[in-house]
Amino acid sequence: MKMTHEELRGLFLRPSRMAVMAIFCGTILWGCGSGENENKGADAKEEPGLAQNDADQTVGEEIEDNGMGIGPVKTVEVGDKIDEALAAEGKNIFEAKCTACHQLTDQKVVGPGLAGVTERRKPEWIMNMIINPEEMTKKDPEAKKLLAEHLTQMTNQDISEKDARAILEYLRQNDLKK
Repeated sequence: MKMTHEELRGLFLRPSRMAVMAIFCGTILWGCGSGENENKGADAKEEPGLAQNDADQTVGEEIEDNGMGIGPVKTVEVGDKIDEALAAEGKNIFEAKCTACHQLTDQKVVGPGLAGVTERRKPEWIMNMIINPEEMTKKDPEAKKLLAEHLTQMTNQDISEKDARAILEYLRQNDLKK
């Protein structure tokens, strides 16, 4: 039995089409992972002290309130003057990741308005809240109050400590303009 050119072509293309579909589906399944575990692994590598603190404390455990919050930020150096370049960087990050829930006024959107936040909170607390909102609202007394008042858990935007520092500078700049 002699096969035509079209029959031969179809015979060879079907397996290759199936292979392409298998690779495509595999890529989609691999790429659709939540990434949650990947981020936690990356965070744990960057912030070994934070990972150890998580293991040492139980959820809901009350800690001593030193006004600095819970997270990797233990000290922050802020100057008397605003670092304009850092504030500009913070503005870009804030507009991309924070404005859906926060305004720089007293107006509440989803979360509280941030006018005067740098006067009410220590810089370490602000940065820890930006970096570590879930743990803060579980353990930090002030963050717990905010969650109870606003009834919405602040979304973890996966913001690095460096970017949180830039946002802090932008918030400081906003508060000094009053």
